[in-house]
Amino acid sequence: MLTLFSYPDLSGVADNNPYGLKVYAFLKLCNLAFRHEHIFDASKAPRGQLPYLVDGDEIIGDSDAIIAHLIEKYSLTIDDGLTSSQRDTHLLVRRMLDDLYWVMSFSRWKDERFWPLFRDLILRSHPGVTPDTLEKAREFNFKRYYYQGIGRYEPNAAYARGIADLRVLANLLPRSGFLFGEKPSSADAGIYGFVANIYFYEIDTPLKEFVISHANLVAHCRSIHTAFK
Repeated sequence: MLTLFSYPDLSGVADNNPYGLKVYAFLKLCNLAFRHEHIFDASKAPRGQLPYLVDGDEIIGDSDAIIAHLIEKYSLTIDDGLTSSQRDTHLLVRRMLDDLYWVMSFSRWKDERFWPLFRDLILRSHPGVTPDTLEKAREFNFKRYYYQGIGRYEPNAAYARGIADLRVLANLLPRSGFLFGEKPSSADAGIYGFVANIYFYEIDTPLKEFVISHANLVAHCRSIHTAFK
């Protein structure tokens, strides 16, 4: 059986990292049977990153590579109806979500207004995690943010960047249905992975304030969230 290794759940979503939740949603939308193993330590994962998938003797890291592998190996039809233009849009949305990731992560680990709330939420939700472990993870993330660039932003400037990404999503998504029509594609799994980790998050960040003010973002998120409950 397929086994997905990803970060633990939080605030009612199956993975508190958008990339792991993206793969989880894709597997669910495609009705593929799988085991879901939650881990915190990514040191033994491919490239030292989560999520990764074990499929027999194969170990695949990176959410896009996992989805591409599953589509090819299991002849999945979830994206079969997409036009060339829609596939281009899908790629652009994925790259934009990569940008949004850094702002989401910044809001949890870097922003002094929200860090204590996030820390306490993790400790309440996962008693096996220690404050020392979180502090070490925070120090590691600070280094990542600095070299990526978002760590050099003031909070308001960082959120402006993330909200610009979310505004594009709000402009692209219809009032009901999915990005490319009545049926979800793999692009919708990716959008859900990010928006759900903002919308269902218990802490009211500027990103969450934007999402809840846009009915189509909420409707899209909830439609996928309830599809596999």
